[in-house]
Amino acid sequence: MTMATDSRFAEIERGTEEVIPHAEFRARLTDAEAKGERLVIKAGFDPTAKDLHLGHTLLLNKLRAFQQRGHDVVFLIGDFTGMIGDPTGKNETRKPLTRAEVEENAKTYQAQVYKILDPEKTRIEFNSRWLDKLGAEGMIRLAAQHTVARMLERDDFSKRYRDGQPIAIHEFLYPLLQGYDSVALKADVELGGTDQKFNLLVGRHLQQVYGQRPQCIMTVPILEGLDGAQKMSKSLGNYIGVNDPPQEMFGKVMSASDTLMWRYYDLLSFRPLPEIAALKRGAEQGANPRDIKMELGVELVNRFHGPGRGEEARAAFIAQFSQGALPENIPEITLAAPPEGLPLPRVLKEAGLVPSASEANRQIQQRAVRVNQERIEDRSLTLKPGATHLLQVGPRRYARVTLTAA
Repeated sequence: MTMATDSRFAEIERGTEEVIPHAEFRARLTDAEAKGERLVIKAGFDPTAKDLHLGHTLLLNKLRAFQQRGHDVVFLIGDFTGMIGDPTGKNETRKPLTRAEVEENAKTYQAQVYKILDPEKTRIEFNSRWLDKLGAEGMIRLAAQHTVARMLERDDFSKRYRDGQPIAIHEFLYPLLQGYDSVALKADVELGGTDQKFNLLVGRHLQQVYGQRPQCIMTVPILEGLDGAQKMSKSLGNYIGVNDPPQEMFGKVMSASDTLMWRYYDLLSFRPLPEIAALKRGAEQGANPRDIKMELGVELVNRFHGPGRGEEARAAFIAQFSQGALPENIPEITLAAPPEGLPLPRVLKEAGLVPSASEANRQIQQRAVRVNQERIEDRSLTLKPGATHLLQVGPRRYARVTLTAA
């Protein structure tokens, strides 16, 4: 969605995909700020994994923008809904998590979000506080507020129904429970990814049912991973983690394509929009994209690891790749191998350099793998026992692997 140009809303709407209803959002924001009132701005995160990556931070960045304007920012941890699992984007039923698993993951979220949000101005809520109290009767009453026909309007549900794939009844509850979160919090604005649009609209509907002014909706894009194609995901190995060490984070940023770099500037950088526009003009006039990418790397490392750490990571990167230096403390790993050896993709996986053999094959195909500092393009390469190899995947992942006879 192309937003109308208006300097009063440029930063708050920066990087958004849709604002629904757009005119109502601007009027509500303008009226509240003129009266010195604080809007309730909500974004929910289900703790289905322990670590956040930069794709998750798009919503955190947007919460930060509202926080800087003085509004009541609610970081909602879906400890109840996380046990159901939102099937958005999935073509099959997601395996539910236990409460213990969800609570363990939730512990790590608070420290990570404070790398972006002001801890003194952030309200953290857990939706079990009100959803636990609903009980069977409350669930039934809530379920009565929506129809199966409306649920099947959601893309992933309609596709699975059309393809004859099963849809469990509990999956229909997820959008209703997320919507009820907005009722419980009396949200004025809810933020979510584009894949959350249906759920966010359910929130508007339920607020009307419960006699509240319906929330406005702001969606942000799904961030592409370092491959520039698929969404950023830890399971795909194309992510930049919030807790990645400084040099690894910087190296991952530098591995992004020049085209993807601008996408990351638009969605991840806190630089003022005129500054980014000036950088783009500089690139058009011949400035080296590598130097521009380094500025982004410095900014992100400083944000997540503290002032000065970005400059240190840049210096280390230049020393390593411009002067041929290797990183310090390369992990030393020993693997048992049969006499015929082990396939390189398996070695990369067992050394912890990639999450799967398929990801190893993809990295080899993209010419991102080196063995003893030589670039490898042969996915069938086998490493024999009795030798030590320096393995590298991408710009920052190293291991010295010794293969011993099984």
